[in-house]
Amino acid sequence: MTPFKIALFGDIVGKPGIKLMREALPAFVEREGIDFVVANGENLAGGAGTTPDTARSMFAAGVDVLTNGDHVFRRRADFAKIADDERVVRPANLPPRADGHGWTVIETDDGLRVGVVNAIGRVFMDPADCPFRAVDHAVRKLERDADVVVVDFHAEASSEKMAMGWHLDGRVAAVVGTHTHTPTADAQILDRGTAYVSDLGMVGAYDGIIGRTKERVLHRFTTGMPTPFTLAEGALRGPGVVVTIDDVRGLAIEVEPVLLGDPPRTRRRADLPGDDAER
Repeated sequence: MTPFKIALFGDIVGKPGIKLMREALPAFVEREGIDFVVANGENLAGGAGTTPDTARSMFAAGVDVLTNGDHVFRRRADFAKIADDERVVRPANLPPRADGHGWTVIETDDGLRVGVVNAIGRVFMDPADCPFRAVDHAVRKLERDADVVVVDFHAEASSEKMAMGWHLDGRVAAVVGTHTHTPTADAQILDRGTAYVSDLGMVGAYDGIIGRTKERVLHRFTTGMPTPFTLAEGALRGPGVVVTIDDVRGLAIEVEPVLLGDPPRTRRRADLPGDDAER
């Protein structure tokens, strides 16, 4: 059998992120031969929450499963309408009576069963049950039901995410971090075959601060005054990773960082004020 490719993307932030996914994802999937796409949808609806319309737009663009995080119930009534959709998961370590489910299995057109688990961290986050215990429970259940398992660990602390990666090494194909909206440069395959990255970053507008208008965020930091945030505009980027999986063992054989949209600016623009005087 041929290797199986899963593309994983982090938090899709509002209309800018939705626009990029709709415009860039279909061609990317076709060009790279992607078999399955997982993306975090907790910021889809105006930057916080998921609605039926925003979820449908991502499914139409080619996303197979939407994971979530601490904003999952920001629009609770809307989420309730999609909570039973097998393509939408919420953190498994929320209380059992919470809307939705913490893991799912989706069968591809080729008959491969892909399990997706979502969990939320506890360090610098709101209270939640133990993510390690919750993920252990999910992975045990999926041993019978899935050929390949990937985990989105939505957490603040890199150390907690790394601990989850090593905890699951050799038991799942990939552990990817989300939540910080900032991509990390540590994509790797751990000793026993699990692909790992501390944070996928966000899909959205990077001319701001974690997807929000920089002027408003700066005002909040420099004055200490409550300030409503609005979504940033400008350069659209969608970092992520593609994990190539041995579909016999269900473990990773390659992990590669990828980028949708505009590359980062790494050189100073020639039209900045004062450039002529400094030459």
